[in-house]
Amino acid sequence: MTAAPVELEQGSFWDDTDELRARLAEPLPRIPPWFGYDALGSELFEQITELPTYYLTRCERALLERYGTDIAARLGCPRVAELGSGSAKKTRLLLEHCSAARPTTYLPIDVSREMLVLSAERMADLPGLTVTGLWGRYEAGLDRLRDDGGAPVAVLFLGANIGNTTTGERAALLARIGATLRPGDALLLSADLVKPAAVFESCYNDPPGYDAFARFRLNHLDHLARRFGGGVDLDGLHAVAHYDPGPDDGVGVVDGRLWARRDQVVPLPGLDRVLELRRGDSVNVGFSAKFDRDRLVADVAGHGLRHETEWVDEEHRYGLFLFRR
Repeated sequence: MTAAPVELEQGSFWDDTDELRARLAEPLPRIPPWFGYDALGSELFEQITELPTYYLTRCERALLERYGTDIAARLGCPRVAELGSGSAKKTRLLLEHCSAARPTTYLPIDVSREMLVLSAERMADLPGLTVTGLWGRYEAGLDRLRDDGGAPVAVLFLGANIGNTTTGERAALLARIGATLRPGDALLLSADLVKPAAVFESCYNDPPGYDAFARFRLNHLDHLARRFGGGVDLDGLHAVAHYDPGPDDGVGVVDGRLWARRDQVVPLPGLDRVLELRRGDSVNVGFSAKFDRDRLVADVAGHGLRHETEWVDEEHRYGLFLFRR
């Protein structure tokens, strides 16, 4: 087990100004999702997973508890990498079965160094498991897996994180995963399946008496402003999510935004620009796509990955999907 995560990008992912500038210049300005997962944001997201209305984590945990032995056997790889591993609480349920079946190396990939250290500590008591944290974004982690020529690998993409992308970004990421995996390697991803809008809007907004979602979304812009030398009036912003079922193509989207309560200018001297917000303007701080099952399988299979099997909860709300290169 490594004492400290391996730096893939020497921290430069926080300062990727080209992509950041491009997203902020879109008609609906967007803050890249990784800005939400500094140390504070990662802690706030852990609080979100405990909200009584946030069902995704509980659904995924239940599936891993019920089918963990079968999933581990089907993965069949001595290395298990995870994109966006976070605290890896749920992943441990699966790694217990993987390491019991064979010596296993776990490669968590995350932009939060603190979470990588914490997840390694949580795995320390599992016999047969070695942990090497990889500090960086998905792309850098996949490049590392592609270039290292190591043993067969199963890539985990849990937490319904496949949905935290636009259609184009999702296609590019799946293409990169397909190019990374070698014949016999596996991809296990989880996805939230389409449901009525009211279910999503309850899930992705704070219930009465809670503020984790609001603080998490506000932290995206606050972190951005702090990193690039500016400041933001957080009290002048309101965080809310809305579900758009979209056209009839099997994908709907939860759109999380910050809305300006009043005019304000957010200076970003490190980017040599300002973000001007008039009352009623908004900034996107996260998409979460929701999938028709057949559409999801077809999209992933289009990148050279064969659908092998799946585990879906009894209410058909959420599923784990296994693909093989």
